[in-house]
Amino acid sequence: MLSKQSYLGAFEMNKQFAKKKDEHQSLLSIAQTTAHPRIRTSARQSQRAFWKNKRVFLTGHTGFKGAWLSIWLTSMGARVCGYALKPDTRPNLFTLARAKPLVQHNIGDIRNARKLKTVMKAFRPEIVIHLAAQPLVRQSYRDPAETFQVNVQGTVNLLEAARACGTVRVILNVTTDKVYENLEKHNKGYREGEKLGGYDPYSASKACSEIVTASFRNSFFNAGEYKKHKVAVATARAGNVIGGGDWAEDRLIPDCVDAILGGKRVKIRNPKATRPWQHVLEPLSGYLLLCEKLYANGTKYSGAWNIGPDSKDCKPVGWVASKFCSFWGSEKSCAVQPGRHPHEANFLQLDNNKAKKQLGWYPKWDIETALEKVVEWNINVLNGYDAREACLRQIGEYEHEDGRR
Repeated sequence: MLSKQSYLGAFEMNKQFAKKKDEHQSLLSIAQTTAHPRIRTSARQSQRAFWKNKRVFLTGHTGFKGAWLSIWLTSMGARVCGYALKPDTRPNLFTLARAKPLVQHNIGDIRNARKLKTVMKAFRPEIVIHLAAQPLVRQSYRDPAETFQVNVQGTVNLLEAARACGTVRVILNVTTDKVYENLEKHNKGYREGEKLGGYDPYSASKACSEIVTASFRNSFFNAGEYKKHKVAVATARAGNVIGGGDWAEDRLIPDCVDAILGGKRVKIRNPKATRPWQHVLEPLSGYLLLCEKLYANGTKYSGAWNIGPDSKDCKPVGWVASKFCSFWGSEKSCAVQPGRHPHEANFLQLDNNKAKKQLGWYPKWDIETALEKVVEWNINVLNGYDAREACLRQIGEYEHEDGRR
C-alpha cells in the first residue's frame, strides 16, 4: 500500500511505481509536454529579464509556497536569500525538490528580530517577499499566542529589518483571503477596501499584519516622500492554494492524497464550505508581477491586492474532494469527520477585478485544470519523476498560458 513514505522512496531511491502509470497515462503529460499555442513569448522574456540577478530576500522559503517560489525565481536567474524555520513536514517539497542548493539558505525564526535584521542586511536585497507565517486556522485555536507572535510581531520585525537595510526597493507582505470581516454573503467577493476582521486567531492575526504593513507604509514609506526613500510596500491576499508537494496538516488536498494512498475514505469537516481555490502558480505569478510593477512605479502600485481566482472557481469542499479523487482514478468517497470542530467560515470569495484592471494579472488555470495538475504532479513523482523537474515543467506550462480568455 502506498503512503507518504512512497514520496520519500521516490526521492531517495528513484523507485518506479508502475501500478498507476498505465491507468493515468493521459495525465502524465510532463514527459511529452508541448508549448501551449498561445505563447506569450515577449511577456515571458520580459519577466525573466527583470528577475535576472535581482537580489530577493524570501521568508518562508522552506514552506510549500516558498519552495515553489524559490524554484521559479532561481529558474529566472534571481539571487535568492531564504530565511525560515526548518521544514515542518516529512516529506516536504523543499527537500524533495532539492531547493536548498538553489538559494542562500538561512534557518531562523522571524520572531528573532536581531538575527533577521543581520541576515537581511548582509544580503542587501532589492526585493523582500514575506511568506513566513503560522498559516493554519486550527493550529491558531490551539496556540493563539504563538500565532499572533509569528504573524504580527514577525511582520513588524520584517518591516523593521527592511527599513534598516538601505538597499530595499520593494516589500511584499503575503497575507490571506481571510483578512476580511467575513459576513458570508454568497456570490459576493470582497474588495481590497472593505473592512478587515477575523473570527479565528489566524484570520485576525493576518488582518493585524495588514494593518501593521499599512502603518509602516504611511509612517516610513509614504508615497509623498517616495523620491526620498524609494521603497514601495504592498500586501497580497490569495485564495486557498493547492499544488503538488503540499503535505501540510489540516489541508484538503494533502488529506485526499493520504486517503487515496492509504486506501481510506476522505474525511472532511464541512463538505458544503465554499472557498476560492487556485493552483499555487496563480498567486505566485501575481506576486511576481506585482513586485515588477512596484519596482518600476512604487507610488502607483503600493497598497493591498487580491490575487484570487474567478468566482466560477469558488467551489464547495465536497465538490473539490470528489473531483480530485475522480481525476486520480480513485473511487474513494468522502465522509464527514465526526465531532465538534472550531469555527471556520462557510463561504469566502475574493473580487480580483483590481488586479485584472490595474496589474494586468489574470488567472490562467481554472479549478479543474488546477486539480488535474496536482494529480499529475503527485503521480509523476510517485513514479520516480524528479520533483524539481516536475515543478519546472509545470512552471513552464503555466508561463506559456494566456490568462485573458
